[in-house]
Amino acid sequence: MTRRKTGTPPRWLKPMNRVLMTMQRLGLGMRDLPVLTVPGRRSGEPRRTPLSVLDMDGHRYLLAGFPGADWAANARAAGVGTLSVGRTEERVRLVELDPAAAVPVLRAWPVRIPEGAKIMHDAGVVPESTPDAFEALAGRCAVFRLDAPEDGAG
Repeated sequence: MTRRKTGTPPRWLKPMNRVLMTMQRLGLGMRDLPVLTVPGRRSGEPRRTPLSVLDMDGHRYLLAGFPGADWAANARAAGVGTLSVGRTEERVRLVELDPAAAVPVLRAWPVRIPEGAKIMHDAGVVPESTPDAFEALAGRCAVFRLDAPEDGAG
């Protein structure tokens, strides 16, 4: 398989995400696969995306693995969503970090989430799976901190 240079998701990613979410809903393994649900920014319909969550310094973070990822645009517009792990759901506030604040999270990503870093590398988003390469994504790929919802939001 040739390495892609486009920085776009591989064709197999969306169908694979659907399979993973179906497996999770049926309780067939994948119980620890977090799924973020946010309303679509145009349709308002729930949009579900399996994502890796980085736990760091007492906070949890999500990284948009591709510039312009639909789930990130939906999360930005909604500001809130539901994170599901297995059959447990948690309402969360999605706080997008500015590029400077995102740097420590980006640098930790390839070390702590190597499988996700490999997908991004194989798709051409980063030239290599190193902290320096991921730091260069600041301002290109959205980073969100997961917070408790504000009063009345959850």
